[in-house]
Amino acid sequence: MIDPARAPLRDAPMLAVDLDIVRRDDGTILLRSRIPLAPYEPCLPRVLAQRARAHPERPYLVQRHGPDRQWHAHTYAATKRDADAIAQWLIDRGVPRSRPVLILSANSIAHALMKLGGMTAGVPSCPVSVTYGLLESAWARLRHVVQLVQPAVVFVEDARPFARALASIDFGDAVIVTATPDAAPASSVAWDDVLATRATSMVDDRLAALCADDHAAYMLTSGSTGMPKAVIQTYGMHAANAAQAQQTLGEATGWGDVTMDWLPWSHVTGAAAKFVALAAGGTLYIDEGKPMGSLFAETLRNLREVPSAYHVNVPIGYALLADALEADADLRRTFFRSLRLMLYGGAGLPQSVYDRLQRMAVDTVGQRIMLSSAYGSTETTAGCLCIHFPSDKVGIGLPMPGVRVKLVPVDERYEVRIAGPIVTPGYLNDPEKTRASLDEEGFWKLGDLAVFHDIDNPAQGLAFAGRLAEEFKLGTGTWTSGSRLRAALIQALTPWITEAVICGEGHADIGALAWPDRAAIERDLHVGAGVDLDGPEGEPLRAAIRERLARHNAANPGASTRIARFALLKVPPSIASGELSDKGTVNRNAVLKQRAAEVQRLYADPPPAGVIAL
Repeated sequence: MIDPARAPLRDAPMLAVDLDIVRRDDGTILLRSRIPLAPYEPCLPRVLAQRARAHPERPYLVQRHGPDRQWHAHTYAATKRDADAIAQWLIDRGVPRSRPVLILSANSIAHALMKLGGMTAGVPSCPVSVTYGLLESAWARLRHVVQLVQPAVVFVEDARPFARALASIDFGDAVIVTATPDAAPASSVAWDDVLATRATSMVDDRLAALCADDHAAYMLTSGSTGMPKAVIQTYGMHAANAAQAQQTLGEATGWGDVTMDWLPWSHVTGAAAKFVALAAGGTLYIDEGKPMGSLFAETLRNLREVPSAYHVNVPIGYALLADALEADADLRRTFFRSLRLMLYGGAGLPQSVYDRLQRMAVDTVGQRIMLSSAYGSTETTAGCLCIHFPSDKVGIGLPMPGVRVKLVPVDERYEVRIAGPIVTPGYLNDPEKTRASLDEEGFWKLGDLAVFHDIDNPAQGLAFAGRLAEEFKLGTGTWTSGSRLRAALIQALTPWITEAVICGEGHADIGALAWPDRAAIERDLHVGAGVDLDGPEGEPLRAAIRERLARHNAANPGASTRIARFALLKVPPSIASGELSDKGTVNRNAVLKQRAAEVQRLYADPPPAGVIAL
């Protein structure tokens, strides 16, 4: 058996590191790649036209359809034909460029066609999370978005799950387009009728007139500190971001061949997947699974059938995948067969999950797999920094070509600011917040903090060091970085917890609430799946956690890093209440608001059953 630590790394060609660094007298550091961004077509609908001419029968999007749930492909030629039909329909209805298409649908071929059709006609789209329409508790957000963007068209591929929302929410004069008109309001338009529209030369004229600075999409922020903002994304931003990704990672990812992705298209990372595949002329399989409960079975089914060079996931998804790979030799062989690059985002990947994945890779194909991370935001189109060099460090990498990074000192860390062709011109209908987000040199202030892995060797990249919005004061006046401490806690308690939130505002000490990984606890500590972890039978787990926390505190004794209280949560995070995003990431503010009683219990004296006090 090969020692994973000594096994060779499977070849994954990436862009070379050639870093330009400027250090200012005030401590500010400017970073950029000396390698210029390669030339690119600034309008992706025109790229679609080029691809349709060059290889019309090549599949662009592939999705399961029908009662047998078999794969069905939509070629580049068919995609171009349908996008033109949609564009002509929008032109015929006189839809102005100031009135977008609101997309309330999960990832699908039809979703992509509606977006590309709107872009071809110069009409932006605004995809929203399906939870905004499925859950009544989220309707306030949907109403807010409707009022903010004033859509002329609302696309709901399958109206049946959204029937109550469609009947309850005032969409103004917007027309509903749906593939299930029987379940929609009487004034709706059938999807098949839209696709049957005959394109004219007016579509070609619109396409030729599009400019890089025209609005292509309005992508919503998470709304973690209030209602979502609508971020303007232009044609040039989409094209530049796809070009950067292809230039930096494309040879390793195989975007020009076959890739598969599940990330929701209402989120920028997921939305970028279809654009990168388009720019590279590749085929994207739409995975309708998610790393959540029973939905993960669909992802595993798809991974058994579709090998690719590239896999992207969030840390919880990789943890679930590691469990599945360990239990299924056939899945391991398919997954690792062509794999050259794994990418993660959303949080730090626990070392134990990384080690398990690499051990299985070595056992299966005799090589380790490059594991990378990327960093970006809705305001930077998608990823703008990434690890594109061999590294075993968890981090956010270095700027891609065309991106300029400004690092402004904040204690021993740096606030991250970004400039370049992938940065938004602002928030829709909110000039005040736009002005507040730009500094005096035109860099966008993302609100994140970072540190160098090695200040004397910046080429080793940056590491995430917290969010300014998650910095909070203890009752003693001590400032704490909630996101940074959360990452350290997850690393300390892996694999027994899946996620955590840090508490402490107004209290003398830091506390933490976490969700247990019952499978890992049963496997490692032999605590049964049905056991009450707060009761006597949960003592082996509490003892193990107490020992790990004591180690963490010994290494981090300061008031801003020492964890004094800890408890496990029994109820999973809720999408309905905003605690969990479609991408599977936890919203700390929403958790603390929804679980105020658990926070109060955490700090009760004497500590109740299940609360660990150190």
